[in-house]
Amino acid sequence: MSHTHNTDLKNRLKRAHGHLATILTMIEDNRDGLETAQQLQAVISALEKAKTVLVTDHIEHHLEEVVGPLSREAREKLSKLSDLAKYL
Repeated sequence: MSHTHNTDLKNRLKRAHGHLATILTMIEDNRDGLETAQQLQAVISALEKAKTVLVTDHIEHHLEEVVGPLSREAREKLSKLSDLAKYL
């Protein structure tokens, strides 16, 4: 399975990458620990959201392999499960 075309996933990972680059600069510039910790939390949050998108995409892909194309109603129900997955 390829996630190459999932722009949401790629954008979230790029955002995390940008936050991480900022943290490295902040540490090199001896910036305040609180500000640096806030940026670290932003990286963690961005990665958690990316993980949720990846897992949801993966489940949807394999579900369609088993049952075939999903209806709009089925996708809406799956979306609710995706919302639940963010608490894992």
